[in-house]
Amino acid sequence: MLEGIQVLCHSSIKIKREKVIYIDPFRIQEEYHDADIILITHDHYDHYSEEDIDKIRKENTIIIVPEQLLEKVIKLGFEKDNIMIVKPNEKYEIEGMQIETIPAYNVNKPFHPKQDGWVGYILVIEGIRYYIAGDTDITSENQNVKCDVAFVPVGGTYTMDSKEAAKLANHILPKMAVPIHYGEIVGTKQDAIDFVNLLDSEIECKILI
Repeated sequence: MLEGIQVLCHSSIKIKREKVIYIDPFRIQEEYHDADIILITHDHYDHYSEEDIDKIRKENTIIIVPEQLLEKVIKLGFEKDNIMIVKPNEKYEIEGMQIETIPAYNVNKPFHPKQDGWVGYILVIEGIRYYIAGDTDITSENQNVKCDVAFVPVGGTYTMDSKEAAKLANHILPKMAVPIHYGEIVGTKQDAIDFVNLLDSEIECKILI
């Protein structure tokens, strides 16, 4: 289920299958210019980084962003035909890939207000449902997620901590869980280890950072 998938750092994920897909590219090390599709969860600098987008975009790269980011990606030089605007709680299809948007927000801290319309994504690739949670706490919406693989933030401060992330994973019961959002801005490798140790025995876990 993780074939061709890398967590490059923090919440930056690369999926290389038929298409090359990036989610929240950040601190990209080289000029790859190989992205077919880029998905952005929200506009904080560690998730929407124009410097890193420029390292991976190529001609006709499609960028998928919450509505709040439309003007920014137009100024960045993306043609309107290559921009997909998404809202929470919707379903889309692009290049044969199904996409669902799950609201991503804080419930007990101020950093990611629900009203900003930021999202996590479920990507259906080769029949496998990948949930990339974005910066979020446990919410009524993400407790209803059905997925095979869940990428969940564990670093705390701005998102769930390891205990909360494990609680969410144990509730939605993916086949596999992958901790993200640690090791750069907040959180440490120990948070990922703690997350693994708190998971239900039915859930396989991979630490990719």
